Amino acid sequence: MRYPPARKLAVLLATVAVSMACFAPAFAQSGGGGTSGNNPDAANPVAASKSAATTKAQRKAARKEARAKKNAELKQLESNGYNPGARNDTNYPQNLQNAQKKAGSGAAASQ
Repeated sequence: MRYPPARKLAVLLATVAVSMACFAPAFAQSGGGGTSGNNPDAANPVAASKSAATTKAQRKAARKEARAKKNAELKQLESNGYNPGARNDTNYPQNLQNAQKKAGSGAAASQ
């Protein structure tokens, strides 16, 4: 089906308008100019990349620590009788609560 040129232009303009609406908040938050007064690292890209790498490393370490904590808690629950792999477990909440009581973590897990 062929569309008249005016319709093609209208579709193109609508697409551009939607695209600009999507990117406008990103430009507004970045300061738009490159060297912002709020960010001292903006004038020095090397320092900014080191700062970003440091925060990325910190986030990675925090995720790793949280994952280790969750795995340790799950291992403790499993050693106290909880089986997370049991299919169609009709006593699921009770089994988990019993394992938490045995492990002594019932109060911490319910908060």
